[in-house]
Amino acid sequence: MEKKNAFNQILAVAGVVLVWFPLLAPVLFMLAGLIRSGMFRFDYLMPAELFPFALAGGLILLWAALRAKIWVKLIAWGLGGAVVLLLGSQGLALVTGLANGTTEPGGWAWALVVVALVGFVLALVAVGVGGALLLRAVFKKEGLAESSR
Repeated sequence: MEKKNAFNQILAVAGVVLVWFPLLAPVLFMLAGLIRSGMFRFDYLMPAELFPFALAGGLILLWAALRAKIWVKLIAWGLGGAVVLLLGSQGLALVTGLANGTTEPGGWAWALVVVALVGFVLALVAVGVGGALLLRAVFKKEGLAESSR
């Protein structure tokens, strides 16, 4: 790996934090609400609402991966899939009338939108895992890499 320098390490850390923030925020808020009020409330739409953070983090991770020449495909495909699935779920919600309330939540239309949203979250997880792998690679010490061969 040619580009294992401080700038690449900063890019990788910033990208990982920004990508994982929308995925972990609903869990952390759910746990805080559960402890505080004893009620279980989970906002499954929060990753989509916080997508600008994930997009910025994914682009930063893609930049770092291109500089390091490692994990580019996983991060790029995951980020592309997340964008397509999020836009697809929103488009389906608009077309079926779920977005404006003319169609009640439930049935095949709601299931299709939720499946696209779950796919979006899984694509974001793939970007986050790619970022974690990239992070491990840019912080790996050279002596350890040679001794493990």
